[in-house]
Amino acid sequence: MTIPDESDGPTLARRIRARLPSVVWLTVVWVLLWGTFTPASVVGGVLVALLVTALFRLPLSRERLPIRPVRLFGLIGYLAYDLVVSGAEVSWQALRYGSGARAAIIAVPLLSTSDRVVTVMANALALTPGSMALQIDPDHNVWYVYSLGPRDHEGVQRARRRTLDMQRRVLTALGTPAELAEAERLMAAVPVGRAS
Repeated sequence: MTIPDESDGPTLARRIRARLPSVVWLTVVWVLLWGTFTPASVVGGVLVALLVTALFRLPLSRERLPIRPVRLFGLIGYLAYDLVVSGAEVSWQALRYGSGARAAIIAVPLLSTSDRVVTVMANALALTPGSMALQIDPDHNVWYVYSLGPRDHEGVQRARRRTLDMQRRVLTALGTPAELAEAERLMAAVPVGRAS
C-alpha cells in the first residue's frame, strides 16, 4: 500500500472545498436568471456550475483574505445606507442643475495591493450612484474615480475623502492590518472640507 504524497498538489477534497464557493455562487446566479426556485432549476444550476468550473478552471488563489464577519456586515450595512444617500444626492444634482450638473475625475490613492480587495473596492464604489472607478493603475497605486457633484476644490476633496473612506471600510472587513493603517494615515491627511 502506498501513501499519497501531498507534495504533488492539493488533494481531491481540498480542490472540491476550494471550488465549492464558485459552484454555489454560479448555482445562485443560474436560479436567479431563470427566475424560479424549483428543484429542477437548482439541480440544473448545480450541473451547469460543475460543468463551468470543470471546463474553465481558474487557478486557486494562494492569497488568504482576513475576513472579519462583524466588519463585513458593517460594510454591507454602510453600502445599503450609502446607496440611499447617494441616490438622493444624484437626484438632487439632476433636479437642481439638470444638464449643468458637474462632475470630476479624481485621482485617489489605491490602498491595497490585493487583486481581490481592489475588486471589492471598485464594486463597492460602483454601487454608489454618481461614482465609478474609471481606471485602476496598480503600478502607481492610484485609481481614477468619476464623481458627480463636485463644483469646487472642496467638493473634490469631499469626493476623494469619500472614496478613501469606502476603501477603508472594505479594508476593515477584508484587508491586512498594514493596509488598514495606511488607509487611516491617508484619511487623516485629506482635508475634510465643508459639509455639503
